[in-house]
Amino acid sequence: MRLKLICCEVFYREMCETIARSPHQVDVEFLPKGLHDIGCVGMQARLQEVIGRVDEASYDQILLGYGLCNNGIVGLTARSIPIVVPRAHDCMAVFFGSRKKYEAYFEQYPGTYFLTTGWIERGTAEGELSQLSISHAHGMDLTYEQMAEMYGEENAKYLFDTLGDQTKHYHRLTFLRMGIEPNESFEQRARDRAAEKNLEFHVEEGNMRLIHTLVNGPWNNEDDFLLVPPGYKIAVRYDENVIGVEKAAE
Repeated sequence: MRLKLICCEVFYREMCETIARSPHQVDVEFLPKGLHDIGCVGMQARLQEVIGRVDEASYDQILLGYGLCNNGIVGLTARSIPIVVPRAHDCMAVFFGSRKKYEAYFEQYPGTYFLTTGWIERGTAEGELSQLSISHAHGMDLTYEQMAEMYGEENAKYLFDTLGDQTKHYHRLTFLRMGIEPNESFEQRARDRAAEKNLEFHVEEGNMRLIHTLVNGPWNNEDDFLLVPPGYKIAVRYDENVIGVEKAAE
């Protein structure tokens, strides 16, 4: 089969390893992680633009390397070929290999911040996307000195304590080991991050099952994947299915 994979760059190493071993011809386009940070409307528009540029005569299916991601894939429409997307709220469910396993882990260990190789080396929005991000719009990316200059010392202390540290509500950092790491450096960087933020550090074995199946198929397991037929769009489902399809407007 000839497949087009449109994928968040947090999966870069895992997807490249999988594509290299795939029996299919897979052309991949990685998009910056920063799309997650510009809001669901902006993310959906960027993704639909990329889908619209695909020469669909050259492919059998489009694969999406995304979860629901705060509704960032809602409304994406299949044109002349189907779109396949994991049924997952976010990328961590994909890294766990099962959304049920991810949900069970999060229920057992609430307040967990997760890291993978992709989140360590590609987890910060840059350039245009950083300027469009929600955090930038709300001043959450300002330094303490910048806040003090704009709002005064007293207000700056309150704002920085409230907005500045995005990990302050976590007490545990878990590094997901996916089996594709070249050495111990990524795990060590995660360990250092946990120490810096005074978080408990744990290592959990991730699972490549969903990543392998997204690239290689089959996609007939409806618990794991949604198949979006031509003329239909992705819709959010507020149940265990996470996402579904609706007829697209003509």
